[in-house]
Amino acid sequence: MMSTTAPRPYQSYVYAYPHKTAYRELGNRPSLRDLWADEPKNALSLYLHIPFCEVRCGFCNLFTRIGAPDELTGRYLDALDRQATAVREALDDSGDTGDTGVHFAAAAFGGGTPTFLDPGELERLCDIAEKRMGADLAAVPLSVEASPATATPDRLAVLADRGTSRLSLGVQSFVDSEARAAVRPQRRADVEAALAAVRDARIPVLNIDLIYGIEGQTADTWRTSLDAALAWRPEELYLYPLYVRPLTGLGRIGAEADAAWDTQRLRLYRQGRDHLLAHGYEQVSMRMFRRADAPKQAADKTADDYACQTDGMIGLGCGARSYTSALHYSFDYAVGMSEIRKIIDDYTTTEDFSHAEMGWEVDADEARRRHLLQSLLQAEGMRLAEYGERFGTAPADDFPAELDRFAARGWLDDSAPKGLLRLSPEGLAHSDALGPELFSPAVRAAMAAYELK
Repeated sequence: MMSTTAPRPYQSYVYAYPHKTAYRELGNRPSLRDLWADEPKNALSLYLHIPFCEVRCGFCNLFTRIGAPDELTGRYLDALDRQATAVREALDDSGDTGDTGVHFAAAAFGGGTPTFLDPGELERLCDIAEKRMGADLAAVPLSVEASPATATPDRLAVLADRGTSRLSLGVQSFVDSEARAAVRPQRRADVEAALAAVRDARIPVLNIDLIYGIEGQTADTWRTSLDAALAWRPEELYLYPLYVRPLTGLGRIGAEADAAWDTQRLRLYRQGRDHLLAHGYEQVSMRMFRRADAPKQAADKTADDYACQTDGMIGLGCGARSYTSALHYSFDYAVGMSEIRKIIDDYTTTEDFSHAEMGWEVDADEARRRHLLQSLLQAEGMRLAEYGERFGTAPADDFPAELDRFAARGWLDDSAPKGLLRLSPEGLAHSDALGPELFSPAVRAAMAAYELK
């Protein structure tokens, strides 16, 4: 039995369960047509992954490479087009559910940095989503990730014209010395110019990403970044704790987490949370804050903490996941640059995209764990009736030890209305410790056995 003593607060960011390090080759290579045959297809989410960045930040372990020589972006878009054609054919052949058939309710371009692509390539990316997949980007929430260096007026004009409703800008810090410490070469003046360009493009929702826990960061410099971001009145703000992970730039120079750093990050998290709440923002999750008067449709449909947990996800690109109710699947995963380059090269030469290659089967127990995770890590909590309607059981019956442990640590909100399971403020603060405790033994074993490459 696990101790009720609170573990270290920064274990893992659970933005998807299970993580791709648990995925394994699918020996039967199931056809996409069969995988989607019995799935609802009238409210799908579409995600297109662009695995390129102009630089790789020192903290980044995302599936991305630096630069794209030898017309690689064009060859990548060719492969993305082939994959989209095969996936849409599989969806159409798998039969319609209800009267509406295949319909997309939300879309997102992520990476990497989608705005690494030039304006013409961004037009083609949108065409793949619309003409190949049938997503009406002007009619559904469309979220796009960008960096300050690539958020240029010509690129933003394309995105705005094609219906982008949310632009997420990875700023991380407005303090130049902190940006350098995070191995992110940028100047505040360039960040401010990019933010001005986003506002000029009149994209409805601006999200700004900030990071706390950077070497040399203090309460005063953290306040500087928070206030600089607030000056733009962003509809959303994400506050991320800095992680040092294997094979990343910071990981290679030997930076390690310790108790003092944990204490600093928790202190800066609370400072940032309280500062945003005092300035009219609502907390959506540990990381996400939304301005109280912001339009909610675009933000809700594409918020990273939620969208990548839902069933009915179609992911295109070599770093994208797809989710049916019974299987999560993708391509191979890596963090090391040489392995990433190999996977991208293999993707660009692939002709047959009609089968799932790697994944994780979601049985009844995993489905319960995932639902509890995706709901409990949201500030609004989970309706017990909804869980009961879906699974015919109660969370207290399925996860008694875990919930008792969370309660003993003060992570559950005793004042929540009847019928609602919700985290306390301290529970939200410890989301990156709470989430991993809900991983199944099988997922833990698979992740532990994965050889990072």
